[in-house]
Amino acid sequence: MTICTECGSARNQKHKELAIRLTTKGRFAVTAMIDLALRQGNGPVTLAAISQRQRISLSYLEQLFGKLRRHELVESTRGPGGGYTLARNAADITVADIIVSVDEPMDATQCGGKENCLGEAGRCMTHDLWATLNQRMVDFLASVNLQKLVDEQLAKGLQIEDKPVLRRAISTQPVIKPIRVNAPNSVFALGNVFAKS
Repeated sequence: MTICTECGSARNQKHKELAIRLTTKGRFAVTAMIDLALRQGNGPVTLAAISQRQRISLSYLEQLFGKLRRHELVESTRGPGGGYTLARNAADITVADIIVSVDEPMDATQCGGKENCLGEAGRCMTHDLWATLNQRMVDFLASVNLQKLVDEQLAKGLQIEDKPVLRRAISTQPVIKPIRVNAPNSVFALGNVFAKS
């Protein structure tokens, strides 16, 4: 999303209006980014952990984070202890950035901003109303940054765990160490104990 230098409004690169139709894709992306921003202080956050906390399908999160990574909003770390972190400061990422990154169309018009609501006859009577609504929604979402949403969650008393929950692949039971006994382990060692006494 860019800002038009002539009119000051949010526009895409071809100077068409950005339109808004918010679906679960945009909602889930924003929710997952808030979760990530809240917890990345402990290191990379796994999508499995976000999936579990927010009850969003892991495969759906993988698709969303692929798009967020391509738009340079998140960075991924591979391997043990890997996961995702924000690629920029949370204050520099807007809700509009997140929604546009996951290819969420933002449109309240029937024509998708093409001004052909009635086909060859042109625009419908309410086109300007919906186009204005689109612009107001884009402006509002561009004014809300991720840090503000994080701060709101913390102000509501959300508790963040100090360390990420580690899951063991084999067992959740603690490993019990064997007791060391200082005793002879053979007949010869036993004979040496009696010989010394």
